[in-house]
Amino acid sequence: MLSFAVHDNDGNPLPARELALRNAYLLGPDDVPVQADVRVLDGLIRCEKRSSDSAAICLQVPVGVSPNSSDGSGVGVVVLQTCLLPEREAPYVLSLELARHRLMLILNKLEDWALFDLSAEDPVMKAFEAARLAFTRAVVATGGGASAGQARAAAVTRQPDKLGREALALALEASELLTLKQSTVQHTKRMNGELVKAAAAISTPDSAITDHEAAESRNALIGNAGVILPSPPQIGCIVGQEQFSPQLQKIVGTCCDFIGMPMRWIDMEPTEGKYSFAKTDRWIEWAVRTARVPIVGGPVIDFRPRSVPEWLYIWEHDYETLRELVYEHVKTIVTRYRRTVGTWVIVSGLHVNTNFTFSFEQVMDLTRMCVMVVRKLQPSAKVVVEIDVPWGEYYSENPRSIPPMLYAEMVSQAGVNADLFGLRIDMGMPEFGRWTRDLMALSALLDRYAGLERPLCVSACSAPSEPLAAGPGPAEKGSGSVVDPGYWRTAWTPEAQCRWLTHVAAVATSKPYVHSFCWNELYDTAKSPGSESQWRADGLITASGQPKLAMFRLAEIRQALKEKRSPLTLPAVPTTPGA
Repeated sequence: MLSFAVHDNDGNPLPARELALRNAYLLGPDDVPVQADVRVLDGLIRCEKRSSDSAAICLQVPVGVSPNSSDGSGVGVVVLQTCLLPEREAPYVLSLELARHRLMLILNKLEDWALFDLSAEDPVMKAFEAARLAFTRAVVATGGGASAGQARAAAVTRQPDKLGREALALALEASELLTLKQSTVQHTKRMNGELVKAAAAISTPDSAITDHEAAESRNALIGNAGVILPSPPQIGCIVGQEQFSPQLQKIVGTCCDFIGMPMRWIDMEPTEGKYSFAKTDRWIEWAVRTARVPIVGGPVIDFRPRSVPEWLYIWEHDYETLRELVYEHVKTIVTRYRRTVGTWVIVSGLHVNTNFTFSFEQVMDLTRMCVMVVRKLQPSAKVVVEIDVPWGEYYSENPRSIPPMLYAEMVSQAGVNADLFGLRIDMGMPEFGRWTRDLMALSALLDRYAGLERPLCVSACSAPSEPLAAGPGPAEKGSGSVVDPGYWRTAWTPEAQCRWLTHVAAVATSKPYVHSFCWNELYDTAKSPGSESQWRADGLITASGQPKLAMFRLAEIRQALKEKRSPLTLPAVPTTPGA
């Protein structure tokens, strides 16, 4: 069994009533979640799993302020993980193991990003050295370097935990600095064409037997994973169907290189056999005739509860009939809009498998069929397969689902001819798997999917402008109990949302394999009694029509990219009209 000791700010073991588990689950090799029972018992976090293999714990942790923090704030309340740990009798010190993993991740990324030539005086290396020294002191304090299998229970004391929490805060601060450093370096190389030229100049080594080995050799030399796109990244926003006004049109024209047009099945065909196109048509007509901006349509097939019409549940357990309905629906939608929509997000989140229950073969069959329908009806269109919950937390609760990376690999290998993978990155939301992560975790996630050697797009990205708490409304199947989605740096406010957008957009658009970055919501929906748990505050404007700082910032990011500048060069507070 794995167990972890947790202490309070004074170094005292927390009593069981205060030792709250926040979104905790276990990870196996390759960061694949595993089914396990994680609970608090006798003042310790105890993890029981079906096998005795090494595992890592992943959970939400409040991180203290680092002495090296540039703004006096900590990284926030974010989801972190440990390294793979063998089972032992004595409990591990949680803060120490979280710091160990983050230091390992920094070392790995220094190599992956070819940044080992940073001088000792660089702020990144200074922060890393401070974290390493604090971690070393914490390890020594556990009992003189006893091996994991021989560690004594007495080693879990106040001092190593206090030093471990200090090392964790320092390591997270160093990892954020490293992520932003790499973003700045890669942005310059991407925008001036240096990466494209460097990749073209590198010859394939004679020892490379496969294309994958050749790509790994190239990536190691230029410090980049994945394909290298010659075109600059595009900025967009999902507009929504319900509202349509001159004010919204003006905002979209200012902020977006393209628009995302959601096509939820429940909106397009609320009654079986009776389609409703009017709300979608007005936005598409405006985009094509007036704004002259490209349109990304979809997701077309998405089986989350909020996207599925009630009448479809009749066929939930009749796959052959359901498959035929999916085929006809995709055919109808693509046929209607194939002259106006250039890119299709054709399926989204099929691998999560929490609402309708499909077998592995059925998930792949639906994915393949939907892509083939678009290829047949509109050969010139780009096709996106969207990966929802890209860290895969859902797999720890739902063994019928498919880990997201495995699904993406199968799509790549099973003859599904998709052009891009889309990653849906919603953070700070009171929904399972939409918890807050730090910048290094986000950058590492993008690099991992880039290893599939296919372009990526951030197909939907969001964070709220005020804290959201889970309410009494019904939860999705398999969602578990979620209370606190966390936050980055400071509690969510319009300023925090703007700051998060700036940094995440900078990290994503600096990656040469990222084709586009799309914000998830144009406007907030109005609060109504009884719907608090479904309410989101991640729009660019409020429900009353007031622009948020994030709206002005998205426009500035778009302009900065046109001028080949990184979003990190923008001022902390966006310039607003009349300011």
